[in-house]
Amino acid sequence: MEKPPHMSTPYDFLVQGLDGTPLDTGAWRGKVLLLVNTASACGFTGQLGGLERLHQRFHPQGLEVVGFPCNQFRAQEPLTDAQIGAFCQKNYGVSFVLAAKCEVNGPGAHPLWVYLKQHKPGVLGTRAIKWNFTKFLVNRRGEVVARFAPITPPERLAEAITRCLGETP
Repeated sequence: MEKPPHMSTPYDFLVQGLDGTPLDTGAWRGKVLLLVNTASACGFTGQLGGLERLHQRFHPQGLEVVGFPCNQFRAQEPLTDAQIGAFCQKNYGVSFVLAAKCEVNGPGAHPLWVYLKQHKPGVLGTRAIKWNFTKFLVNRRGEVVARFAPITPPERLAEAITRCLGETP
């Protein structure tokens, strides 16, 4: 059973970057977050390009896209952290933040993902992440406002992101 984390917002969690150093999640406070579990060998991997386009379009206005590579779905993220970074940059021009590979389900789930699932359950109240490229949108106040299915292309999130960017923290 996943323990509920006792954190107040997604900005309060410890997250490691691909290079193993801690990411300053506190610097994201007051920004809109799009948090996505990614994989380099998935049918949805092409969404990395769409996520990068969202990053390019909305980052200047306060969007932080953060990818969390995960190997829990049919071992579709076999690469090391260093290889993931190189793959994403070379193939999709990814310049948004990538966290270290982590788990999103089960007893080893990253506490941030436990928090996201508790605050925005999926269809019929299910909590588990069903597949790669599940996306969570967090507004400037740190509230998890939307959960998008893997099949939802990043381009379809632009309107929801625009709404969140227009809100005051």
